[in-house]
Amino acid sequence: MRIVSLLPSATEILFAVGAGDHVVGVTFECDYPAGARRRRIVSTSMLPEGLTPQQIDQHVSERMAAGEDLYHLDEGALRDLDADLVVTQDLCAVCAVDVSVVDDALAYLGCRADVLTLDPQTLDDVLATITEVGERVGKPAPAHQLVDSLHSRLKTVAQAVEGRERPRAIVLEWTDPPFAPGHWVPEMVTRAGGENVLGQAGKRSERTTWAAVRDERPAVVVGAPCGYDLAGSAKLTEAIKHELPGTAELWAVDANASFARPGPRLVDGIEALAAILHPGAGIPENPHLAQRISA
Repeated sequence: MRIVSLLPSATEILFAVGAGDHVVGVTFECDYPAGARRRRIVSTSMLPEGLTPQQIDQHVSERMAAGEDLYHLDEGALRDLDADLVVTQDLCAVCAVDVSVVDDALAYLGCRADVLTLDPQTLDDVLATITEVGERVGKPAPAHQLVDSLHSRLKTVAQAVEGRERPRAIVLEWTDPPFAPGHWVPEMVTRAGGENVLGQAGKRSERTTWAAVRDERPAVVVGAPCGYDLAGSAKLTEAIKHELPGTAELWAVDANASFARPGPRLVDGIEALAAILHPGAGIPENPHLAQRISA
């Protein structure tokens, strides 16, 4: 089987269930695991480089309002790779190539590849996606084993935070302007032993205001701007601390690794959040995923 993955989280899942050798094409964002970087890139961003978060938000909003794509799909590469399966998404037009674009390209090229469209909204959906991908690529046993191990880790976190007071917390999916979390992120806060104060699980992330954030009196604010690693997230989170209540703990996390992408590493993010929210619960901090921002 020859697989093209148009979603970083799908690439992670494919490698995690043992189908990495079958992946022949990926997006420019597919940077994990390391082997994914050696595959041909078939999708790139249309965003100019060097934009600030505010400029990115404005540029994305304008292109979306105009009905313009945010990604360029290399139809020549797609044709050359002669894929049997293309894995794409119908979750967020800002996150990756839209499935309609993929369908149109395949039809135009006369490609007969199957298309697997992923659309997880919650953490349970993400875990079900792992099973679905594994079964689709002939790796059901490794997929089920992976999901079982993730459930086991989630159970360990639940036991560690059980009975503890839940700090009021918010994970910001963007910092300028601030975006309240959506999809699986509010649930990550809850599973880590916190009380999520803005945003709804299973819904889209929403633009909010600093006044609204302050009104919620969060004890912990976590900067997790989509598309940024820990270093980038820390820099952007440092820049917003003047907007927040002085009593709130401020943290930055690696959004790309364990918050924004609906794959196995979301559980790493939940563990990191639990260590932030409950430092006495026995869950070790992960300095590769989370960094406290000084007051």
